[in-house]
Amino acid sequence: MTSHRLRTRTALGVGLALAAAVTTSALVVGTANSTAPFALPPVNAGFDYQIGGAYTPPSGVEVVSRDRSDSPAPGLYNICYVNAFQTQRAGETDGPDDWDPNLLLRNSDGSVVIDPDWDEAILDITTDAKRQSIANKIKGQIDECAAKGFDALELDNFDTYTRDVVNRRITASHAQAYIKILSSYGHTKGLAVGQKNTVELAPNRAANGLDFAIAEECGDPRWNECSQYVDAFGDNAIFIEYTSAGMKNACTYADRVSVVRRDVNVAPKGASGYLRETC
Repeated sequence: MTSHRLRTRTALGVGLALAAAVTTSALVVGTANSTAPFALPPVNAGFDYQIGGAYTPPSGVEVVSRDRSDSPAPGLYNICYVNAFQTQRAGETDGPDDWDPNLLLRNSDGSVVIDPDWDEAILDITTDAKRQSIANKIKGQIDECAAKGFDALELDNFDTYTRDVVNRRITASHAQAYIKILSSYGHTKGLAVGQKNTVELAPNRAANGLDFAIAEECGDPRWNECSQYVDAFGDNAIFIEYTSAGMKNACTYADRVSVVRRDVNVAPKGASGYLRETC
């Protein structure tokens, strides 16, 4: 089971400077740069975030995001969660031991760089050769999503380059070069591709092959980023909040985009701590 990951705010100044240097691209939908047709999630639709474990979607839900280890919800639009920029935890499937050691980012002393919030090793996407090798493994996971009948991808940890522990060894340019490989491949499999968080790079969404946004905590009063996602993606956005204050702000856009509040652990319905609210 994969837990959600609240994005960090480290190195934010770097990201904002990059955002200021790019021009917002026009919204691109359909089959651009693909060999197979794909459909975007219906806009302003009932949404449920189930990456912590699948359960029967509540009434009114049309779009669901689930971990790739789960199956799609019958009759709904299904987004497949893939941890694309980091490994899983040690001891889990796709943990560091399941990866070529040469593809893990390392500190100057040779130790593997670990995201302390999630205890996950960070993948080294700093060269074209490494990006291609890592992408080849992730493509296998994308194949699983397509074979199961998912409609779209949620490629998590696009913002890994902003982590303090990375110490700027991975850059926004590396992240974008890598995600272009995955988004292009996803399109060939008939999957729409979502940008997860990383508002600093939202203006580059078209160039990066990203079709819609999945944004956690954009309504949080500390960030107030929801408008930036709407500016870049129009109504093709899904907002997920974990606090009442964030939900209040995100609901300002509920007439245009999908908005849901979940518990911070994204627990399955019936489990301790489960929470799901709509505007």
